[in-house]
Amino acid sequence: MRWLFALLLLTLPAVHAADSPIRGDRIRVLIVDGFSNHDWKLTTKLLRGMLAANGRFDVDVSTTPSTRDDPAWAQWRPKFSNYDVVIQTCNNLGNGLEWPEVVREDFARYVQDGGGVYIYHSAQNSFRGWKEYEQITGLLWRDKNYGPSIRIDEKGNVVRIPAGEGENTGHPARIEGVIMRLGDHPIHKGLPRAWKTPMLEVYRYCRGPAENLEVLSCVRDPEHPAYAWPSEWVTHYGKGRAYVSTFGHVWAGDVQPASMRCAGVQTVIPRVLEWLAGRDVDASVPRDFPTDKAVSIRPEIVLPE
Repeated sequence: MRWLFALLLLTLPAVHAADSPIRGDRIRVLIVDGFSNHDWKLTTKLLRGMLAANGRFDVDVSTTPSTRDDPAWAQWRPKFSNYDVVIQTCNNLGNGLEWPEVVREDFARYVQDGGGVYIYHSAQNSFRGWKEYEQITGLLWRDKNYGPSIRIDEKGNVVRIPAGEGENTGHPARIEGVIMRLGDHPIHKGLPRAWKTPMLEVYRYCRGPAENLEVLSCVRDPEHPAYAWPSEWVTHYGKGRAYVSTFGHVWAGDVQPASMRCAGVQTVIPRVLEWLAGRDVDASVPRDFPTDKAVSIRPEIVLPE
C-alpha cells in the first residue's frame, strides 16, 4: 500500500565559526545548541563526527549563553542566512531559557525566505507559545488542550485527534522500534518499507497547529499496538521547509549511544540535510541498512576535539 498523505489542517557566548562566509558547493550546516534536558554537548559532537565522516558537509556550531541573566545574550546573533540548513537542538522544557526576540525573528525569516531547518529530537519539545516556531515544527510536546494531534490507524490512514481529546504528549520506555515509512518521499528513496532502530522514543499525542504537514513514517505504540504515531514529518513554512523526527536520543551518561550509531539513522540524517538544502538526495542504500527484524549498529563515531 502506498501511504502518502499531506495534512493541510487549520497553522559573548561560545560561537564556533558561526559567522563564517558562504563556502563552495558543499552543504553548509549550522548546529544551534546550548541548553536541553538531554546531553546537548554530546549530541553536537556526535552529529559533527557523523557528518565529518560523510564528507559532504561543512558544519559550524553556535552555542547560546548558558544562563538566563548572562549579558552575552545581547551579542548572541547566529547568522542563519549564511547556511543551507540549521540543526536546532535547543530544548527549554523545564529550564525556561528563551532566544532573544531578534534571534527569533531572524530564525523565522530565514525559514520564511527559503531556509531549511532540522528540528532535532527534543527541540520538538521547545519554545511553548512561540507561534512561528510551532508552525515550523507542526507537532510538539504539549498538553492535550494545546492543539490537535495525529495518529495512524491500522490501515495507514491519518486520524486527527481534536484538542482536548486523548492525552498530553508523552512516551513509554524506549524500544527497538520498527519504522514504517509512508509514501515515497525523496528522503526515503530506495529504503525498505520497514526497518528497526534502537533506543527509540515513541512520542504519543504530539500537539500543535499541524499545518502544511506531511508524515513520512510512523511507529507502533508498544503498549497499544493498534495505534501508530508519527516518527518523522516535514512541514513547509513560507518558502522554507523543516524536518522533525524522534531519532537520535542522547541522554545524560550516554557515551556512544546506539541511537546515533544506528545505520538507518546515519543514512537518513545526511539525506534529510540534502533535502532541506534543496539538493539531490543520495539515494544509495548501504549494505548494513537495518531490516524490520534486526537493528544494525555501526562502530563508534569519531568525535571532534
